[in-house]
Amino acid sequence: MEGVKILAVVGMSGSGKSAVVEYLAEKNIPKVCFNSVVYEAMAEVGIERTAESERMYRKQIREREGKDFLAEKTIEKIRRLIDAGQKRVVLDGPHSWTEYRVLKKEFPKEMKVVATISPRKLRHERMAKRAERPLEPREMNERDWSEIEDIEKGGPIANADYYIDNSGTVKELHENVKKLLNEIEFLRT
Repeated sequence: MEGVKILAVVGMSGSGKSAVVEYLAEKNIPKVCFNSVVYEAMAEVGIERTAESERMYRKQIREREGKDFLAEKTIEKIRRLIDAGQKRVVLDGPHSWTEYRVLKKEFPKEMKVVATISPRKLRHERMAKRAERPLEPREMNERDWSEIEDIEKGGPIANADYYIDNSGTVKELHENVKKLLNEIEFLRT
């Protein structure tokens, strides 16, 4: 896969993953989201999307189909983009250690992982204020614990190739992303 570069963005909820992915998508870099596999499967069986239903369905689908199911479906989406001529892809995920390992095995040289990091208190403030599905303090703690214990989200974050601090404004986040993109020559063909 000559010249293909995949940037996988990982981080805890509220750390700014989606903001980084959307920023890159605005630069006409196609995005692939792990959650879209879950959302599509939920829609197919008529399950309403709530924070609780997503968490439960994500857990059920991993138990039923295997821990690598979401990664395998995501790889199919990435392959379709590459086959269509895309040289750059931004990936919202992987979420679990298994997903990380499956993707690194599939794209050992092409994929670099960047983790967005923010203090816990700030992440929780953001999740409480977000327009779509805001969370209460109890829900935020439960989500953090579930992400760490059930999904094993810490592995991809700990093994990231790069880290972006998202403790400031959106403008500062974008500047940090631009700096990283230049450093790793992600946009250069």
